[in-house]
Amino acid sequence: MPDRPPHRPGAEQPLFPPPPRPCPVRVVVADDNPVVRAGLTALLSGREDITVVAQAADGREAYEAARRHRPDVVLLDVRMPGVDGLSALPHLARITRVVMLTYSHEAEIVQQALRGGAGGYLVHGEFTVDELVSAVRDVTRGRAHFTPTAATAVLAHLRSDATAHVKADPSPLFSATSTEALSQLQPIVRQSSSVSRAGFQLSAREAEIMDLIASGMNNQQIAATCFISEKTVKNHINRIFAKLHSSSRSEAAAKWLGTAVTS
Repeated sequence: MPDRPPHRPGAEQPLFPPPPRPCPVRVVVADDNPVVRAGLTALLSGREDITVVAQAADGREAYEAARRHRPDVVLLDVRMPGVDGLSALPHLARITRVVMLTYSHEAEIVQQALRGGAGGYLVHGEFTVDELVSAVRDVTRGRAHFTPTAATAVLAHLRSDATAHVKADPSPLFSATSTEALSQLQPIVRQSSSVSRAGFQLSAREAEIMDLIASGMNNQQIAATCFISEKTVKNHINRIFAKLHSSSRSEAAAKWLGTAVTS
């Protein structure tokens, strides 16, 4: 038998060594206010799994820092002198994930940021330190994050788009060529969403989620917008499908938007 190494007290190796620590999330903080930059850097750098690799005072500096350091996330202010955040956003979004972190809460600004490629929108004063840290971690995994004001702006925009779609093209599946066909179609066109939807007996949360489904959001996006888990979203969708007697998202959306044909 081979000789065993001599026993040394305190030198025992664990039977199951701990897994290696993951690489820390690398962050660039971009804000023209040096106090805000320093504060965010201090808050994030105090976490073992997050490191701030650079700071920037405007959009140009943020872009240069992102190209140089290749961070996982850029926290980007909207209003900055020189190149502002919204101007730099599309360029940054090609390199890394971007979260708007700003005092700007106007709905049109939120919508513009999302169109520009932002993966989240946090308004100062609406989140805790732990929520900020969670947002940074989650955005690296592709999970969107919005504070209440931003989420409200997103939902209002989606509902506005859905309403505009119904008004502009209430029933694209019909080809009404006779007086009889038109007479059957008119009650559907005139029917208000509040009346037609009342028969589905969806709860307020289910109606909210159905609006988001009709807008084209996937389960992950719905979960982020409603601040619930994807499992909860799936449970709601199962109940929605049962109430709408639908087997797919497209069928449910058609009925919800009033474009389904009833036999």
